[in-house]
Amino acid sequence: MPWFKIDDSAHSHPKFVRAGNAALGLWMRCGAYSAQHLLEGWVPKEIVKPFNGTAAQVRKLIEAGLWHAAGHDCPRCPQPPVGDYLMHDFLEGGRNASRDQVEASRRAAADRAAKSRARGAEAKRDSNRARNESDSHSFRARNEPHFSGSAAGQEGLSQRTPLDSVTPSQAMPLKSLQARGPEQAPQAVQIPDWAQPLIDALGRRNISVSWARLSSMQWIAIQELIKKRGVDRLAAVAASRWNPRDPIKFASLLLTIWLEHPDPSTGSQSPSPAPAALPDWCKHPDCDEISRTRETEDDRGIRSLTRCPDCHPDRKGRAA
Repeated sequence: MPWFKIDDSAHSHPKFVRAGNAALGLWMRCGAYSAQHLLEGWVPKEIVKPFNGTAAQVRKLIEAGLWHAAGHDCPRCPQPPVGDYLMHDFLEGGRNASRDQVEASRRAAADRAAKSRARGAEAKRDSNRARNESDSHSFRARNEPHFSGSAAGQEGLSQRTPLDSVTPSQAMPLKSLQARGPEQAPQAVQIPDWAQPLIDALGRRNISVSWARLSSMQWIAIQELIKKRGVDRLAAVAASRWNPRDPIKFASLLLTIWLEHPDPSTGSQSPSPAPAALPDWCKHPDCDEISRTRETEDDRGIRSLTRCPDCHPDRKGRAA
């Protein structure tokens, strides 16, 4: 927006004093009009009357040297069209901006705004690209199997698990289902037909875990537990250890809980020691008072159950 500038000493300039207040009001309004429309001091006669200008006021402005009519003799100012007027020294000394200066300033401002929008759009695209790459990396990290070199994906198996009565061929009649663990994207998982009643029983108790990382040997161990203890017993044990605010994510952790829990019928699976033989509970915040196990998480976010080094009867006095 261009400006019509007035010097701060104009109030006492001889030309202003000779013109008088009424004529100066017309001079100011016409000057602002000329600046707004980039007329460079030209005052069309058509705007004088709408601004309540009178012939006497126009005459005073011309006589004071503030305006020029056609045919004037001022060497610094161009001639206005006949009937129109020109403000004296409108552009002199850069007092007011010319049409070229205003248009160049507007083009420069438009270019700056366009570049700023382009930089903002590019920054937004970079941010979205980085976020998408981060989400993709996190998704792969959650869904790719993580096996240690020693366990080879069989973490959680107990050496006391009897596997003699089940062979891999018996445990592997499979059907293809879509299993979904908590906070995990859909992933194709092969679920044995005999395991579906267990999954359904867990679902009725609002227990949902991912079955995607189980090895063949772990599936065999689960089948043996179903035969020995039954679906309802396994579901009840899982419910006793389920914390909705910090749920278990993977079936391998449930398997560890089932293996650590005593078999009520035969005592062949980790028989419960006599209460007098149990060491005092260490009361560690991560230690479960019943199973004497701690749930730990490695730097990849993989959780597992380990026997408490302070109060589990098999680990008492040894490093976890």
